Amino acid sequence: MRALTSNVRRALPLLALALACAPLCAHAAVTVKDDAGNSVTVAKPARRIISMAPHITELLFAAGGGERVVGVMNYSDYPEAAKRIPLVGSNATIDMEHVLALRPDLLVVWKSGNTAGQLEQLKSLGIPIFYSDPQKLDAVATSLTRLGQLMDTGPAAQKAAQDYRQRIAKLSATYAQRSTVRVFYQIWEKPLFTLSGEHIVSDALRVCGGQNVFAALKVAAPTVSTEAVLQENPEAIIGGEKHDAEAGINIWKPYKGMQAVQRGNLFMIDSETLVRATPRIADGIAVLCERLEAARQHRP
Repeated sequence: MRALTSNVRRALPLLALALACAPLCAHAAVTVKDDAGNSVTVAKPARRIISMAPHITELLFAAGGGERVVGVMNYSDYPEAAKRIPLVGSNATIDMEHVLALRPDLLVVWKSGNTAGQLEQLKSLGIPIFYSDPQKLDAVATSLTRLGQLMDTGPAAQKAAQDYRQRIAKLSATYAQRSTVRVFYQIWEKPLFTLSGEHIVSDALRVCGGQNVFAALKVAAPTVSTEAVLQENPEAIIGGEKHDAEAGINIWKPYKGMQAVQRGNLFMIDSETLVRATPRIADGIAVLCERLEAARQHRP
């Protein structure tokens, strides 16, 4: 009995230390890598987050943190609840006073879009900044899990990532090995804008057995000439803008010698489901695969 009592006495200081540490340990600092390769640390789970791009807003909601988003950029229109969150600017200009008034404990910014100078000002204030710019399909899932770590919404984020990966894997298993369809992806017609291999759209095309004819260009969203498109002679043309886009892809109809025109392969797809790097891209890819399968059926 004396030995047992002695052991208990020796254990009491350790127990007291563990109890004192418990509140801190429950909210231990978390460090993750962002898409720029930076280590991002939050001292405790982020509760007041500002999203600085529409795709980021979607990712935060999908990762289980929608209620923690206190500010967004313009065009953050999905899910529906995102439309009710206060705006803090656009990818061209950040309303610095509004951002500071919202007292954020995490900024999630678009590496390719937000104003570098203003972000440096915010960084100098000690606000953690996570750069988000998924350029490959699996990076969407990785983004979900990393944001889930920063928000302590791990189970929701892991489930969203798993469901997304399963959908992409199923589509890839069905279509990726089918005969290649060479595609021109048009995002605007005046001037002609497309997307290169630097953009996630090229990864989406590969899932469907498609090949981006301008994948080799170094700029993510380059302009191209009509002559360059005609020279590539794509088998299919995908129009990817919502407003007046059908008129945009119809500019090719007079070019009767183009393979895509000859075979009736001028297709429209809602751009948001393919251009935004979010779990919804799986919806866009499902439609894209159907369009490219139609192009295969149109072969002589």
